[in-house]
Amino acid sequence: MPSTAKARIADIEQRLLLDAIYHRYHYDFREYAQASLKRRLQSALTQFGCKTLSQLQDRVLHDPPVFTELLQFLTVQVSDMFRDPSYFLALRNEVVPILRTYPSIKVWVAGCSAGEEVYSLAILLAEEGLLERAMIYATDINPHALRTAEQGVFDMDRVAAFSANHARSGGRSSLSDYYTARYGRVVFDKRLREHMVFSDHSLATDSVFAEVHLISCRNVLIYFERDLQSRALGLFHEALVHRGFLGLGSRESLRFSAQAGNFDDFVLEDRIYRKKAGQ
Repeated sequence: MPSTAKARIADIEQRLLLDAIYHRYHYDFREYAQASLKRRLQSALTQFGCKTLSQLQDRVLHDPPVFTELLQFLTVQVSDMFRDPSYFLALRNEVVPILRTYPSIKVWVAGCSAGEEVYSLAILLAEEGLLERAMIYATDINPHALRTAEQGVFDMDRVAAFSANHARSGGRSSLSDYYTARYGRVVFDKRLREHMVFSDHSLATDSVFAEVHLISCRNVLIYFERDLQSRALGLFHEALVHRGFLGLGSRESLRFSAQAGNFDDFVLEDRIYRKKAGQ
């Protein structure tokens, strides 16, 4: 069979698999960046011992545990604490002084993965004396990632990089003040977790669940097609309080989005935006 025909069949199989996942499990990956999904699905074929996506689709439809395992391939779980330290430094220097003016603070970390960003923000707020009046909503579509994030446990061999990022982000203490080391892993303080709520939420299908002052959704939109990016940004706009803040990843931008006119650049080099007045 010619390679072009094989490629067309593979594209059809991928669309059918994503449709099947949506109708069977109500997870919608149909507007995710297809090239990125294709690479991850090829890895999944090897893991599941399938020759084609049609074979994988059959297993996904009839064996729910297979879908649960497949989610690990369909969702991206790559992050670090205080990743892109300049972003956290900008939050500390430019956003925190405005958050101080509120009697209570609500933060939404959308696409929280294993929780690195959630704990980073909690520590930043604690260092700035704001955690006691803050609540952080951490959401993801991957239940395994949410369970991992809620535990607040990370491998010790990652901590040196976490600590270096924390210092570059303007950290006012030692990162070790916030965790306990044991058996090659670190467990973050339960006092941080008392200010976190972990919940399943899909930017593709779900609605706004709270009014928040800051949304941090970094390195998530790059995996979405344009229409889904617009939907997600619309949710963020709806969820933010008057003049609330939105933080995106270093490779993400509002510039070409339908939502661009609803936000002002705040710290553009670190992809921090502010909801326009009167919105």
